[in-house]
Amino acid sequence: MELLYKLLGVATAVAEDAAAADAAAAAEMTGAQSLIYTLVNLLPMVLIFVVMYFIMIRPERKRRKKEQEMLAALKRGDRVCTIGGIYGTIMDIKDDTLTLSVGRDNLSMVVARWSIRSVEDVTIENESESLN
Repeated sequence: MELLYKLLGVATAVAEDAAAADAAAAAEMTGAQSLIYTLVNLLPMVLIFVVMYFIMIRPERKRRKKEQEMLAALKRGDRVCTIGGIYGTIMDIKDDTLTLSVGRDNLSMVVARWSIRSVEDVTIENESESLN
């Protein structure tokens, strides 16, 4: 037990000496050294932000821009798929609403422009018999 106390006492003394040396070194730092020390400490945060930008933010902006361009380029006769999975042909466009012709009976359906997921390659002028 006495050996344990001696070891703990030595460890405590060494730790106190190391803390005192760190405090003395910090007090002796010049302005330039302090600035470098701060920049080195901030570097990991900056790197995390840069990585997050290139992994998450940039691809999402590209995807959103492509989607906006697709919605702006909608025209009468385009074959589209809505986010609900309904396929139809655009019959009329008014501001933010589209009138779709759906199914064999050409039922009319009004949907919001933002609800269009994709524009299909086939248009009504190309193969009208096979669409309905």
